[in-house]
Amino acid sequence: MMNKRITFAFISLLLLGIEILIGLFAHGWIRSYLGDVLVVILIYTLVRTASINKPSKWYVLPTAILIFSFAVEFLQLWGFCDRFGIENRLLRIIIGTGFSYIDLICYVIGLLPCYLVEYLRGKQKRTRLS
Repeated sequence: MMNKRITFAFISLLLLGIEILIGLFAHGWIRSYLGDVLVVILIYTLVRTASINKPSKWYVLPTAILIFSFAVEFLQLWGFCDRFGIENRLLRIIIGTGFSYIDLICYVIGLLPCYLVEYLRGKQKRTRLS
């Protein structure tokens, strides 16, 4: 159990480093799309690192992250940062200020490997119990 959490922690740090590099230096499709694909994977690995309990169904965690990501994106559509007077540059970058339907697609694409990991882990557990 602890070994898996260490693996997820390492992946989280790696993804965070990549996201920071994308934020600082990347432009075009890498910043616009790849960053969105990777951020949901980063959220997934962070939750898997911090979470002691695993959801009973394999699809629960990735779906919860997808709902959270969609909610944040729709808050951008609503103008959350501007409505609440958030001026801190870092917070505005983290929350986001521009809605895009393409971002929603990027989140789904990013969570596909997370769904696969959860499915395979659940299948492995079911096989051991049989």
